[in-house]
Amino acid sequence: MPRIAVARQPAEPTSAEQKDRHRRILRAASRLGAEHGMERMQMNDVAKEAGVAIATLYRYFPSKTDLFVGVLHSQIQRLSDAAADQAPPAAPGQRAAAVADVLIGAGREMLARPQLATAMLQANNAAQLQGGRELAEANAVFHRVLLRALGVAEPGDEDLRMVRIVEQTWYGVLVSVLHGVITLDQADADIRLATKLLLGPRYDDATAS
Repeated sequence: MPRIAVARQPAEPTSAEQKDRHRRILRAASRLGAEHGMERMQMNDVAKEAGVAIATLYRYFPSKTDLFVGVLHSQIQRLSDAAADQAPPAAPGQRAAAVADVLIGAGREMLARPQLATAMLQANNAAQLQGGRELAEANAVFHRVLLRALGVAEPGDEDLRMVRIVEQTWYGVLVSVLHGVITLDQADADIRLATKLLLGPRYDDATAS
């Protein structure tokens, strides 16, 4: 009876040297993904540009899906680091708008490189089916960024559900821009309206004095 292939989980870099190689791979994938997209980009080219052996690349990123989820994770981590350096969370009555600001800023950064944005969203969709550490960590970091903007330090189940719904809405808006259905300005307006409708009643209206 033939064996069923099981997807291998990516290795996690631990030493300083491994983390440097990992960062070089992500930078190379970002540049080549922005130029070629997921389908036309070759893993051999990523390894060559990053200055690593192809076996090293596949140890950390067994597939293009893993690679572009890694790129997405790195962008979300930068967003989290930037948010930590900014002013404290918005005051009551302004929390939905604060989340909209975060999402609009992150979306515009992604959409500035449409082929890379498409690759990251494709990878994110594929990874939802297989799970994995990288995706789970990326989701957790992104949710913390949104929860911080909402001023929620100890989220309950409904808080987590709300940020998941907002995240899913945001992804849908990005896809609409990438497919040419709406413009960037329309996307910004859609995100502001969505956050107002979804988050305003719970986090603004209920706490405003």
